[in-house]
Amino acid sequence: MPIFGYSRLIGYDRNLDFVADILESYEISEDRVFTFRLREGHRWSDGSPLTAEDFRYAWEDVMMDPDLPGVPIELIPDGVPPDFSVIDARTVRYEWPVPNPGFLPALAAPSPPQLVAPSAYLKQFHAKYQTVAALETAVEANRVDDWRALHTKMCRTNRPENPDLPTLEPWRPRTAPPAQRFVFERNPYFHRTDETGVQLPYVDRVLLDVSSYEIIPAKVAAGDSDLQATAISFNHYTVLKEAEKRVPVNVLLWKGTQGSRLALYPNMTCQDPVWSVLFRDVRVRRALSLAIDRTEINKALFFGLCTESANTVLPASALHRPEYSAAWAYHDPDQANALLDAAGLSRPALDGRRRLPDGRVAGIIVETAGESSVETDVLELITEHFRRIGLALWTRSSQRDIFRSRILAGQVLMSVWVGIDNGIPTSEMPPSELAPTSEDQLQWPAWGLHYMSGSRQGTAPELPEVQRLVDLMKAWKRTRSAAERRAVWGEMLAIHADQVFSIGTVCNAPQPVLRARDLRNVPEEAYFGYSPTSMLGIYNPDTFWRDTDGS
Repeated sequence: MPIFGYSRLIGYDRNLDFVADILESYEISEDRVFTFRLREGHRWSDGSPLTAEDFRYAWEDVMMDPDLPGVPIELIPDGVPPDFSVIDARTVRYEWPVPNPGFLPALAAPSPPQLVAPSAYLKQFHAKYQTVAALETAVEANRVDDWRALHTKMCRTNRPENPDLPTLEPWRPRTAPPAQRFVFERNPYFHRTDETGVQLPYVDRVLLDVSSYEIIPAKVAAGDSDLQATAISFNHYTVLKEAEKRVPVNVLLWKGTQGSRLALYPNMTCQDPVWSVLFRDVRVRRALSLAIDRTEINKALFFGLCTESANTVLPASALHRPEYSAAWAYHDPDQANALLDAAGLSRPALDGRRRLPDGRVAGIIVETAGESSVETDVLELITEHFRRIGLALWTRSSQRDIFRSRILAGQVLMSVWVGIDNGIPTSEMPPSELAPTSEDQLQWPAWGLHYMSGSRQGTAPELPEVQRLVDLMKAWKRTRSAAERRAVWGEMLAIHADQVFSIGTVCNAPQPVLRARDLRNVPEEAYFGYSPTSMLGIYNPDTFWRDTDGS
């Protein structure tokens, strides 16, 4: 719900420009000094005032407390935290000695750093403000280990588990987990109003039901949902359109924000000593991409409505270039075979399969999280495509947590997932998906962990092109102008297009969005994804309303 509600200090509008939201205004100097001004009279959902004290508490008593989780990485460019100051009751300032162009994108993200916290409520769980006896009682009542775990649990906002925690979101949680239905009620002090001055949100109550992925499409088609976009995909479109004849719903087709509806990720840091070397050879990655018949995938699974493309930014982004989409994304089995020959994979034997340098059959196990039948359908086609170049492909499905843990352990040779999350970036958004910056990146988890841990864990990238991506990511963080940021994005996208670190299939995949027929203000056309749209977030669900009289 905090993702859907999308109440942010500074957020994106529908043009993906930054706008003050919770803040009344903000000022930036040299991309390193950020001054925030609060709205007069703004209150938390419990009626307590929102003031600079809530920012001070979040900074000094939470982030800077050595016993609590610490300072978010977005606030420490080059390892340096900001100087924080309270100017007056409604004004605060964050000042770095170096530029921090990633600060505003972090605040506008689906899960932003928590710069502000309801101090009047949370001080009862902090050792600095509460007695030892009272904390011990609260620790026992909430079944946690100590006051640190207690405070973390009670102040978590990105996953609203505490119904008593005051919020600035349009709806406040009324249900404590675990539960099968979560109830959210309107925030009586929400700050947004419509153009006539009516306070938002229009909808008083939102119910979120928990169901398994397998049955959600059927429940939605039966009319059990008033608004649904998650856990349904284009392969459910026919069933959902049929439902329009039986129940009062409409099915819209938005576009996904991902750079590719599905992409293959060869794990260049896998533990297999032979495949890790092969996957680091650009000839192998290019051959795998050339082997895929994207036209067949598009026609067989998406009725030709998608665009065949590499995994890159979408044409809707000003950073897009046609050559990025076309690079190594055409079907050419002959060239793919020649590249594999040059890379040292022997010609296919009598069984039609190549052999690895150590004598094993050249077969790849591709792993999935098992959450979508689209993955299975695409992999069935790709299995046949790879067979034509002498490679075997086998599929292993597991639950998401197991899938992730195996990748981090280097046990996965190749995985399938959506393409880059944010396929419609602007130059003002950090290009972190294009460099190894996180252990969650499927093509180089060990290199991403190395960056994320400040070189304390994982391994440093060995490929010169990947090292260049890391250098460019660091350079973007030091930029002082939009032109510099565009230049960094351009070079990073060009490297990706040439090096094929991930293998895209099709993009601009239609995303069904089902709404109740009487639910108004839901856009007919839009983009849907985690980043940068925060699912429904930038389309202001607080302005959706029920037309109960049919007007």
